[in-house]
Amino acid sequence: MAAKKAQSGSLKLSAVLDLNEASALHGKLMAMRGGDVVLDASDVERVGVQCVQVLVAGARAWDEDKKSFLVEKASNAFEKTMQLIGINPANLVAKES
Repeated sequence: MAAKKAQSGSLKLSAVLDLNEASALHGKLMAMRGGDVVLDASDVERVGVQCVQVLVAGARAWDEDKKSFLVEKASNAFEKTMQLIGINPANLVAKES
């Protein structure tokens, strides 16, 4: 069976990105691996460190794959939490080389 080439896609992040959401987020991202992805963070109200880890790992994986991993429309809560943790939201953006 030939491998199916992943297509570009988008994913709207949940309002609450906590420990309970981390596994689901990981699964959703893994299903999109191999194609460009755009994450819509406009509705995010809370972000836990576990989901931040998933997002950072995702950005690195997409960078290794030479694919685009963009976080767009980040809510104020998303941006502030990232800064509080010490992550510049711009660092989550992996662009095609």
